[in-house]
Amino acid sequence: MKTNIRKVLSLSALPVKNRHSSILALFILLGTSCTYDKEELLNPPPKNACDTLNATFAKVQSIMTTKCSTSRCHGVAAAKGGAVLETYDQIKAKADRIKQRALIEKTMPPSSPLSSNEIAVLQCWFDSGMPNN
Repeated sequence: MKTNIRKVLSLSALPVKNRHSSILALFILLGTSCTYDKEELLNPPPKNACDTLNATFAKVQSIMTTKCSTSRCHGVAAAKGGAVLETYDQIKAKADRIKQRALIEKTMPPSSPLSSNEIAVLQCWFDSGMPNN
């Protein structure tokens, strides 16, 4: 009796043509049963850090005032490198240099590096088109 059950369950008991069809059907069944229709739930888009930062010019100006436009660096009194970074127009005019030196090279400010939050605020403000808000 045991031999008969094994023969029924065994693929080797099937003729070659039926055996290949059974294997193919098994792979198709397994392949189609492992899908998920909601791909965005499997791979959610990354959260945009800028959404939570609300990077305003007021925040940017605060960073520039405390880190850049001091009396020895980029304030009116010193204007190192010919750059004064106090007003919206002055900061916007030097945006490319600020991005390069503060965000990419991270060489500015030399005495007191920007925190990761300050870098994120500046990056978001630049990415948002440098609004004057």
